[in-house]
Amino acid sequence: MPSPLTPETLVYGLTPAADPAISPDGQSVVYTRTVTSREAGKATTQLWLIGRDGAGRRQLTFGGNANGSPRFSPDGSELAFISDRVDRSGIFVLPLAGGEAREVTRLAAPISDLAWSPDGTHLAFTAPFDPTNPDAAKPSLEAAAPVRVTSRIDYKQDGFGYLGERRSQVFTVEASGGTARMVTCEPNTHSAPAWSPDGTRLLYRVGRDNGMSGQLAVVELASGDNAPLTPEGWTVTTWAWSPDGGRVLFSGEPERTGQTDFYVLDLSSQEIRQLTTDLACLPDGGFAPLLPPSQPVFLNERRVAFPAFHRGRSGTWTLDIESGAVEELESADELRTFFAVDAARRVAVQSSASLEHFGEIVAIDLASGQRSIVTAENSAALAETPPARWERIDVVRDGLTIEGWLLLPPDFDPSRTYPLVLDIHGGPQGYYGHGFVPYQQVLATNGIAVLFSNPRGSASYGRDFTRRVLGDWGGDDYLDLMAILDEALKRPYFDSERTGIWGYSYGGYMTAWTIARNHRFKAAVCGAPCFDLESMFGTSDISHFFGVLNWTDAPWNAREWYATHSPSQFAHNTRTPTLIVQGEADERCPVGQGEQMFVTLKKAGCEVEFARYPGGYHGFMRAGPPAHREDVLRRILAWFTMRL
Repeated sequence: MPSPLTPETLVYGLTPAADPAISPDGQSVVYTRTVTSREAGKATTQLWLIGRDGAGRRQLTFGGNANGSPRFSPDGSELAFISDRVDRSGIFVLPLAGGEAREVTRLAAPISDLAWSPDGTHLAFTAPFDPTNPDAAKPSLEAAAPVRVTSRIDYKQDGFGYLGERRSQVFTVEASGGTARMVTCEPNTHSAPAWSPDGTRLLYRVGRDNGMSGQLAVVELASGDNAPLTPEGWTVTTWAWSPDGGRVLFSGEPERTGQTDFYVLDLSSQEIRQLTTDLACLPDGGFAPLLPPSQPVFLNERRVAFPAFHRGRSGTWTLDIESGAVEELESADELRTFFAVDAARRVAVQSSASLEHFGEIVAIDLASGQRSIVTAENSAALAETPPARWERIDVVRDGLTIEGWLLLPPDFDPSRTYPLVLDIHGGPQGYYGHGFVPYQQVLATNGIAVLFSNPRGSASYGRDFTRRVLGDWGGDDYLDLMAILDEALKRPYFDSERTGIWGYSYGGYMTAWTIARNHRFKAAVCGAPCFDLESMFGTSDISHFFGVLNWTDAPWNAREWYATHSPSQFAHNTRTPTLIVQGEADERCPVGQGEQMFVTLKKAGCEVEFARYPGGYHGFMRAGPPAHREDVLRRILAWFTMRL
């Protein structure tokens, strides 16, 4: 009988590989490998090198706790990376022929978005800069905390807290070392600078509304002149220079529905031409601040390769920038992030997780589409404690196919009956699929089956499918979820009297909404819920923008809609024993949302507990302190085990 995946194993027993870079000759891959220590209570990330064929694996860095963003120099002789081995965040360059890494520069603020110039003489990067505190001086411990006064609506951001005027700017520095030069100054968030082919300009994204909208801009490095390239108010998710530097390809959209298309900008005429209409796949725009965008790559002047998601899977597509034709090169039952290619554009590398493996590096042949797994960081651990078995499940509603997945114990026996938990993703323009999700795995491998699906509103299914949730939270999305649950319960090995429900963020909204209206569930866990949409509109870092898109309008123009679509209006009817989990520093779905739900359920006489994680932001379950990540997995497992 296989051993289950425990919270301890999921947090401390796996060593994810991520952020791969491939050498210009396509023969070597450098990646980050993270080891989490229970005794030390922290994670350590070092750089490792491996041959593309999986041979010659060796560790490259040993100092510091956080080494990342490995980037090969254009000639392949050196490797630049970011490290905390100095008191402040620093950039280092390691000669691959041997020798110690040299420090290039350091800043008081965390550095990210590292990129080499085409001639290998300079590096570009981004780092936060506060014009009211340009030297990043720390406040006196004896003095009262400074008063915070703002006149901008984006004064705070989840994961960063109070921003004030602090925003990421673009910097350059000589690769040989020196003082960094700040080349942008607009008081908005700048990210992912990309060098022009001739090395004279940098293309970057200017984010507004805490990342909910953005535009591309360019800086001429010689003069320091900055200019916007795309309209303000759009969403822009990925971008790339054409080989001749005369055009810019980008994915984005003016309507901000969650589904982007491709456009090309002619720099001489400033004309923007739309290339695709209702792109079926979703280009990987990353997930700030955890993941950067996976940028498209020109294979030649006309043909582009780009990574994307489609129906819960990952793949590589090609785009003809003259005709707009899109073709799938390859896809696999996995979810991948990052995207780096060799100098000849023959091979791409990505980090990968699936329902069978976790935290590995894969290589894709961009000519044949053949994919191979390069690393084996977690194969031994998952052989000893295997992940859940899985099967696909679909249901059709209103002519739409709602896709889902069932996770079953590794030793699943169809003659037995099992409890079943419905897991609802966030977003709502998120998606589930062939990914390795710790809270799903801890339930399924411990005998509690898990159903997860992509109801209408989920991304990676095209614009029409994604738009169907706008203005209809708790409507047909709820009915989709109940329909696929009913379909799953037709299987004789599930006990319909032992069902639970769990969700986080929008999934927390749907959990709170469901248990207030439906008493079929014997237990619920509600994470970071969107509970009172009117109060969330004014307290969340993005809802003043996001809410207008998703909730029809601002509250004062749509009082009836907010009243009839907020779980807070119905939660007093809840009878399902409920555990609420919430990070106390959550600015996306502020902790007040969980507090309101807890008080409402408590006053209604419903069994309820509230687990609060100090310092936890919205993504704490993925990137918070190890002890908190272990605790929340244990609590979720215990809550369902005792009640189902």
